[in-house]
Amino acid sequence: MTMTSDAAPAAGRNWNIAVWLGQAGLAALYLMAAWMHLLSPEEAAAMGAVWMSDVPIALPRVIGVMEVLGVIGLILPTATRIMPHLTVWAAAGLLAIQALAIPFHALRGEFEPMPVNLVYVALAVFVLWGRARKAPIAPRA
Repeated sequence: MTMTSDAAPAAGRNWNIAVWLGQAGLAALYLMAAWMHLLSPEEAAAMGAVWMSDVPIALPRVIGVMEVLGVIGLILPTATRIMPHLTVWAAAGLLAIQALAIPFHALRGEFEPMPVNLVYVALAVFVLWGRARKAPIAPRA
């Protein structure tokens, strides 16, 4: 049995769709996280983010802004095909947020959010790999 010439483009299209779904999912998760980081410490603590009451308010605000910028970087460059390589960098930046968040929560003994943090890590790694290797987007000509 031989492969048809349509098999390769279909496989590439399927990977592109899968990576877009990963980008959308990661963007949605980070928008929710950014919203939480931009709440008042009292509101966030009532929702389970007690740590926000223990740190200077600038820390969660900066994290929230970085998350919003990361979401923009995940979607806009690939959607417009203007400098689409920036999506890979945005995924790496969001992965760096988790590389800092996981030990921060572990040192505080806050292990409840770890499964969610690992979902963020998995999606960020998938998007990073997908847009860098498996389904890169060509820049606009």
